Amino acid sequence: MNNFQNKTAIIIGGTSGIGRATAEQLLEKGANVHIVGRNPQKVSDAPNLFKHQVDITKRDQVAQLTDKIGQLSNLHYLVNASGIFGPKPFLDHTPEDYDSYLDLNRGFFFISQASAKAMKNSGGGSIVNVGSMWAKQAVKATPSSAYSMQKAGLHSLTQHMAMELAEHNIRVNAVSPAVVDTPVYHSVFGSEEAAKEALVGFNNFHPIGRNGTAKDIAASIVFLLSNQSSWITGTILDIDGGVMAGRN
Repeated sequence: MNNFQNKTAIIIGGTSGIGRATAEQLLEKGANVHIVGRNPQKVSDAPNLFKHQVDITKRDQVAQLTDKIGQLSNLHYLVNASGIFGPKPFLDHTPEDYDSYLDLNRGFFFISQASAKAMKNSGGGSIVNVGSMWAKQAVKATPSSAYSMQKAGLHSLTQHMAMELAEHNIRVNAVSPAVVDTPVYHSVFGSEEAAKEALVGFNNFHPIGRNGTAKDIAASIVFLLSNQSSWITGTILDIDGGVMAGRN
């Protein structure tokens, strides 16, 4: 049974990568999807798709968004998928680097709070946060201390929200991907072409032998949102080609 038909979903970071792939899959299942990002105009218009231009690291813009969320009816789904990734040695990090990561979590926190209040009024719902394998273990080739701190915080928030919101019929889970081929790497390596070439070297980092795709992660997110996972909450799901199990 399709439990998404005519229900409302919000995808933070729904304009590219994992968030965009998730939005596309939910639209195919008949959901009304609100995508939130800094450049929503780059996503083509579609039936049941609503766009919101918001930088979730800005407090005033988050406040405006949470006001809009409070006015939504039939809200059942939230995906927190916005992310940045810029590997840099711990000794070289600046306060600006740190803030760029940790400001995301403040945005996620209050957007999730507003969404949970709306879901409570709708009779329940499901929230999925996009975490990271880097929050669970360090990789010397990609030094990511502030990034990992942000993602680890999101993992912890997932578990606390799951505990507190269960009584309101709201489930909260997270996915924890390893290397996924998305536009987030374009800036890391300087261009899309350079990123494609560089990421080839990470395929064998994963026991399965390939990097993940946005669709891989989106499929797992949609599963966690759906009624098929109705007895799952507070889980940090490793979607990582086997990396947490072992390395090639």
